[in-house]
Amino acid sequence: MARNIDYGNLMHQAMRGLIRAVLKDVQANGLPGAHHFFITFDTTHPDVRIADWLAERYPHEMTVVMQHWYENLEVGDDGFSVTLNFGDSPEPIYIPYDAIKTFVDPSVEFGLRFEAAEDEEDDEPLAPEDQAEPTGPRDSAEAPARTDADVVSLDSFRK
Repeated sequence: MARNIDYGNLMHQAMRGLIRAVLKDVQANGLPGAHHFFITFDTTHPDVRIADWLAERYPHEMTVVMQHWYENLEVGDDGFSVTLNFGDSPEPIYIPYDAIKTFVDPSVEFGLRFEAAEDEEDDEPLAPEDQAEPTGPRDSAEAPARTDADVVSLDSFRK
């Protein structure tokens, strides 16, 4: 039986490591300049911790923004926790790295997108306007409704 290198899984691990490194830097030094993050994650992931009212409002996925107001950022090996402001209601959340679907920093047009197993069957790449559109609550009213950041997709590495 031939053994194959699982490049897709290795790329996902490397991309999650990059997110962890960026968040550790932000934890230690704060967000520099105009940097801010749109983080879309799967709210059904078993290790996600969000308030019940958020889970009810966003039963499948949610996008949060780390920009002007956030507190208590704690970055761990498997995920991170942060307190964000949802309509003047501070809420702590915990997001495991493997629940993240997209991570975008529109200030430098950088983005990562993680393909789910069911997405691998889709042979058509998404149009740029469909790739990283933020949805859900934001911690800032000034955050743009969407971003045109470049998104790294693993489709080109799959057979």
